[in-house]
Amino acid sequence: MHRSAWPWAALTLALCGCNQDAPVAAAPPPPQAAGDFSNLPPGAACTDKINRYQFVLSTDHRTGNVNDSVFAAIEHELTEAAAACSAGHDQAALNLVRASEDRHGYHV
Repeated sequence: MHRSAWPWAALTLALCGCNQDAPVAAAPPPPQAAGDFSNLPPGAACTDKINRYQFVLSTDHRTGNVNDSVFAAIEHELTEAAAACSAGHDQAALNLVRASEDRHGYHV
């Protein structure tokens, strides 16, 4: 074999291993069940804020940008805010959401 062919032969042999099946990365786990916010009063400011926060959180969890423990903590906090909102305590619910956003660095 000619001297200048050696680098190409070595490269060809090195690349032969690239055709082997590589392990496939596992998909992120499916999101845990989100809180049930169906009893929120329509049109209330707290309803809109809770639904928007919950949508962003669920999307980020589904794509792996929020881990399970943070997701569960925020869902718990949103459930408390939803209870206040459902009871007609709009400002208290908004305050709970704002506190959660500050605690976790989420501002939606």
